[in-house]
Amino acid sequence: MGRAPVVNKDRKSLASKETLIREYLPLVKRIAYHLMTRLPASVEVDDMIQAGLMGLLDAVDRYDNEQGAQFETYATQRIRGAMLDELREADWASRNVRKAGRQIENAIHILEQRLKRPPSEQEIATELSLDINDYFELLNDARGAQLMYYEDLHEDSGESFLDRFADTISQGPFDVLTSRRFKQALAQAVTILPEREKQLMGMYYEQDMNFKEIGAVLGVSESRVCQLHSQAIARLRGRLREWAPQGE
Repeated sequence: MGRAPVVNKDRKSLASKETLIREYLPLVKRIAYHLMTRLPASVEVDDMIQAGLMGLLDAVDRYDNEQGAQFETYATQRIRGAMLDELREADWASRNVRKAGRQIENAIHILEQRLKRPPSEQEIATELSLDINDYFELLNDARGAQLMYYEDLHEDSGESFLDRFADTISQGPFDVLTSRRFKQALAQAVTILPEREKQLMGMYYEQDMNFKEIGAVLGVSESRVCQLHSQAIARLRGRLREWAPQGE
């Protein structure tokens, strides 16, 4: 008899939590789709929603209305935090790939500043204190390198690049990357690539040819095309690292 109120209280608490979860599920989806506009296509929206649901459940369990914050404000923070944690854990490029890519990128950037022209492969290898075959191995390690890594979405101050734009009407990072000025800067950087790398990039990104097909055209192996692609991406990242978005 004395235990009945406790059971009823527990049931009421459970019902309240279920009500909150149903009520704020659209918020999870809204945040997920908002973040997706700022992420590579390799990230699945369902993964973001699943992570956001875990953040919402955590918010429901931890929320204390005596904290003074409205539940929606508190839940939004927990949901977005859970999604960003999921991105950090999932990461779409291994640490070794990013490390190799940045080593090459930094060497190219230094040499271009010094030489005022695109450096040769041998010059890059020498700058890295590697023989040419070891440099080719480093290029292999950097395979799959891309123009933007997850870490690029964060400022040196530690402020999340995503968070900084998520709730504003100002130009977001996705808008910046698809803007006319960024496209112009990227196109200009491509024109400065060595001829064979420029040709490779055109065949791969404009003609949708795969590495094997490109190798047949260039008269090199598929693995050599992969190396040249990694090197071209490193050159472009080096060229674009100081590009700053401004008004259209």
